[in-house]
Amino acid sequence: MLRVKGSALQKMIAQAERDYPYETCGLLLGKMEGSLRTVFGAYETPNANPDRKNDRYEIDPRDYLKAEEKAKEFGLEIVGVYHSHPDHPDRPSQFDEERAFEGFSYIIFSVSKGKVVSYRSWELVDGKFREEEILIFG
Repeated sequence: MLRVKGSALQKMIAQAERDYPYETCGLLLGKMEGSLRTVFGAYETPNANPDRKNDRYEIDPRDYLKAEEKAKEFGLEIVGVYHSHPDHPDRPSQFDEERAFEGFSYIIFSVSKGKVVSYRSWELVDGKFREEEILIFG
């Protein structure tokens, strides 16, 4: 299960809408308590994919390290990734699944004509994505 602070969710939505028609991306900063991940903040990263920003995202390892440092400042850790699917559903692509790590949450925003129309979170279990419940707090 994933708990997400409302202000972090709003930040991700605004970023996804701003970056349309390209995929946007970032990292989820929070705490892991057993199977529960709680997200307190969203760390925006540029889409580092040089050729296919409209249907692929890539996070530069240097941006990942910066996010890790920022998380540590607040006693948090990276608990997942978020990205958008411009004019596509909020379910993971095969490309998303191939690049995912177990133990992380993956929020995907479906953006249509510049507006987020839906979002869902996924976790990788035994090499396959399964949807996880999202609870919004605060």
